[in-house]
Amino acid sequence: MGGDRVSAKAAAAALDAEAALALIGQYMADRQPKLAGGAQVIALSGDASTRRYYRLAMGGHSLVLALYPEPFVPEELSYLSVRALLESCGLPVPATEDVDGARGVVLQEDLGDLTLQEVLRDASGARRDELYREAVDQVAQLQLRAAQGPQKAACFQNAFDIEKLSWELHYFQKHFLEGLRGADLSVEDRAVVSEAFHQLSQEIASWPRVLCHRDYHSRNLMAHGGRLVWIDFQDARMGPASYDLASLLRDAYVDVPEGLQEDLKERFRQQAAPDEPREVFRRRYDLMCVQRNLKALGTFGFMATVRQNPVYLQYIPRTIEHARHNLARYPELERLWRTLARHVPELGSGATRE
Repeated sequence: MGGDRVSAKAAAAALDAEAALALIGQYMADRQPKLAGGAQVIALSGDASTRRYYRLAMGGHSLVLALYPEPFVPEELSYLSVRALLESCGLPVPATEDVDGARGVVLQEDLGDLTLQEVLRDASGARRDELYREAVDQVAQLQLRAAQGPQKAACFQNAFDIEKLSWELHYFQKHFLEGLRGADLSVEDRAVVSEAFHQLSQEIASWPRVLCHRDYHSRNLMAHGGRLVWIDFQDARMGPASYDLASLLRDAYVDVPEGLQEDLKERFRQQAAPDEPREVFRRRYDLMCVQRNLKALGTFGFMATVRQNPVYLQYIPRTIEHARHNLARYPELERLWRTLARHVPELGSGATRE
């Protein structure tokens, strides 16, 4: 769910459909004359950002064109720098075919439309488990490989610090709790929520940091060429080892069986954090899930109320249940849990600690 914190300047610069197609036509005529004559330009559904995506279809071959809302300097575009870094770590990412910063264009390999979310709809239990093992192993690979090489890219300078984590939690309060659900928090409620958010952010920010994809879930993994390929990684930053794991296993879009989650968590721990005691790893994972799921609810609220896009509303019940599961697990989160449950009844579920 990255990319939703869009500046007013970028939002204002977002092209309408007609202007976007005109710009693409100019780009193809100038930079891709072989495409200009015969490529069919098909608009694709995008993510929560102001980027637009198009498939350029030419018979049996196609490419994907990402159109940014304003020009960029290629050397400064996070998507390109992170893509190069991931590739150097041996991770699967789409190939870049061309870049036109003046027009805000990145032309890239077409990975098709088959996300992990779609594959899982009809996958057998054995195939599902295999796919998740692959996804977990890729995260461990990122953390280990990125720590071994030079860390000059901008993503290494950004982190889930107290300020960022706290901002995301208050984003949940603003756009989901108050915005979507219309909660009228009392002074006492606000104090409880603010204190709990600060304490949670403070603890998470104190943990060791590794490089994180930042939005690692079933809609950002494409099944292509016999493997899972990463997309939407431009917001990569430093954060807890459990961040991407929490995003993947407590996914807003699909259910991962509890038994499989336990197996995958231990598989990941043995690869990425073998010296971390299981109980420490478990606590960090659970608290990371709380933060991550509340932020996801904030994004869904933002999309529904600000962007007037209701597509994410269907994923709210699962995400609330994920948050409830871990809020109910820890005594130190009980005041936060009970306070939020007064305004989001689904979080309560009897208000008894698990």
